[in-house]
Amino acid sequence: MQTVPCKFPVFFMSDSLENALYIVSTPIGNLDDITFRAVSVLKNVDLIGAEDTRHSRILLDHYGIDTRMFSLHDHNEQDKKNYIVDQIRQGHSVALISDAGTPLISDPGYHVASYCRELGIRVIPVPGPSAVISALSASGLPTDKFVFGGFLPVKEKALADELQQLVCEVKTYVYYESPRRILDTVRAIVHVLGAERRLVIAREMTKTFESFYDLNAGEMLAYLEEDANRLKGEFVVMIAGCCKKNDGIPAEALNLLKILNEHLPLKTSAAICAEFFHLSKNELYRQGLEEQSSRGD
Repeated sequence: MQTVPCKFPVFFMSDSLENALYIVSTPIGNLDDITFRAVSVLKNVDLIGAEDTRHSRILLDHYGIDTRMFSLHDHNEQDKKNYIVDQIRQGHSVALISDAGTPLISDPGYHVASYCRELGIRVIPVPGPSAVISALSASGLPTDKFVFGGFLPVKEKALADELQQLVCEVKTYVYYESPRRILDTVRAIVHVLGAERRLVIAREMTKTFESFYDLNAGEMLAYLEEDANRLKGEFVVMIAGCCKKNDGIPAEALNLLKILNEHLPLKTSAAICAEFFHLSKNELYRQGLEEQSSRGD
């Protein structure tokens, strides 16, 4: 029998781990979504820093992991970083896990990982689940260029300012949102980006009631408002980039130019629109002339 060589190198986990900080991804809902490597690391490290030890105990018990845990969250991370460094320097290995997904991605861990890097301590990623990547991969939106913005601002003006930056943006933008904020966020999107901007919202990723809503912003608002059950759970909000004409001018800019030109001279309309969208006044003026010509004005 002929042996077929493996195309990829195969690495086997050893019970003995390097003295380092391990950033370990854990399931975002379905407990089966964990890698063999993550389970092995969590079983064999000396200590696990968990965002919520009571929450993480469910996962560790499910996989028969009895490694000692300690609490590491937003409010004690700065204090715990020296403790972690001391443990690693004494010859121990430490893993960081969050309540769900990949630590540091809108979760604690940044200060510890950064401090270890500064001191020359190795930081080793153990990749796995991530809500932003999972949601985006199934959204149907362009993924060649996207921006993850974490959680949107809570205050109304800060939220509007954040969304204003997306008016002419062609990349897909991804945010996390809570159930108590989702309606206010969609209302703000309608107000700032317009009712026609496409949204895809993923709810309860990998859990029993996982749902994807794919509608324009105006329809999305109405859809969420008509059933309180659609507001339950954790959300990933994905905002499509603006549609551009062949000349590169956003459709939103051309629409505003048309509205302004119904009340103002074209030159004035083009100047206002150019300032608002940070575009060329001459290009907008030329587009306005072409629009007038096509209408026979």
